[in-house]
Amino acid sequence: METPAETSDDTTTVADLRKLVSDFVAERDWEQFHNPKNLAMSIAVEAAELMEHFQWISGEQSQQPSADDRVEIEAELADVLCYCMGMANALDIDIATAMHAKMVRNRNKYPAEEFRGRFGYNDTTDKRDDLT
Repeated sequence: METPAETSDDTTTVADLRKLVSDFVAERDWEQFHNPKNLAMSIAVEAAELMEHFQWISGEQSQQPSADDRVEIEAELADVLCYCMGMANALDIDIATAMHAKMVRNRNKYPAEEFRGRFGYNDTTDKRDDLT
């Protein structure tokens, strides 16, 4: 199956992606292997493969991958997302609901007015000090 030319984030729903993964798995009779434990491990493995592309380079360098590296990065990111879709399928998790709920919790945990410009609770750098 080839990727349709009109496929994009703007035209593809989460449900479309979940079905794409579900159909692929079903066509190979892989449901027997796609339990939450195996899928969680696969997500971690693929995330590690994605991280390898950024190991030992600067944050600035990571923002400008070569064309060849970008193709590999896209493939690794897709692997991570495929296993995430598989996990959602295996546990019948509504991804949109889960993500919206998580962002509500994140907004409460990290209020913008308190955390703007800071990376977390342990970041004691006050960017305003640099202005005085």
